[in-house]
Amino acid sequence: MGRVTERRKVLRIRDGAVSTRPDTLVAEEPLEIRLNGRPLAITMRTPGDDFALAAGFLVSEGVLAEESDLQNIVYCAGATVDGSNTYNVVDVKTAGHVVVPDITLERNVYTTSSCGLCGKASLDAVRTTTRWPVADTPPLRVTPQLLTGLPDRLRAAQRVFDRTGGLHAAALFSEEGELLDVREDVGRHNAVDKLVGRALRNGDLPLSRAILLVSGRASFELAQKAVMAGIPVLAAVSAPSSLAVDLAAETGLTLVGFLRGASMNVYAGEERVVPAGAAAAQG
Repeated sequence: MGRVTERRKVLRIRDGAVSTRPDTLVAEEPLEIRLNGRPLAITMRTPGDDFALAAGFLVSEGVLAEESDLQNIVYCAGATVDGSNTYNVVDVKTAGHVVVPDITLERNVYTTSSCGLCGKASLDAVRTTTRWPVADTPPLRVTPQLLTGLPDRLRAAQRVFDRTGGLHAAALFSEEGELLDVREDVGRHNAVDKLVGRALRNGDLPLSRAILLVSGRASFELAQKAVMAGIPVLAAVSAPSSLAVDLAAETGLTLVGFLRGASMNVYAGEERVVPAGAAAAQG
């Protein structure tokens, strides 16, 4: 099984002093995702939670929506000469009732750890209709005070980041601010897929009462993944893209960016972010 971290010797220079020492690096390996035996995509990821990553990826593609849609996920034999298992190829088998769209023609085979959408043929292909429109979910209200406390809680839960400094993180919080789950990966989209995939396999979709927090920027892709999982609030410690804001406005997603200290920008769905007194009155 692939490891989450690896050790490498480095030349360290500090204030003119030179030394050699081992350094801990985050592992990055390719993962090929197959759907019912057919190659679908390859993503660069941090090994671990591979089945959840594949399941979450297929939620964002509109293939899976419920635990019953998934028959099983297995590791396949690797691409080595002797056919041994590299644990870098997974096959997702859907249940018999699932109608699988022809999504293989809409994607390139390869996606990077920084952008899982690079293979999409067009913007229209990504605007998949979710089965749980966030605009139709029961009202969820969060206070600015609750949101500003989440980044520190996410940072405290980033165990591998503390050793490597090279991972993105994504976390799910309840509307009361309780940390529900957190995943780390070299790709922020992979971290979100791992969260969503775990929720699918636990029968917890839609995540209509959850807040998704990501450690970097909020791209169109992450906004789409939130919408496809029924998540009403997406917050990021960095900037959103213009396309992410457009999608949030179209779908009713609350999108918060630059969530740092006591500050934030609310780019869409501002009706869900209310002062503490107003939230209590509405609750």
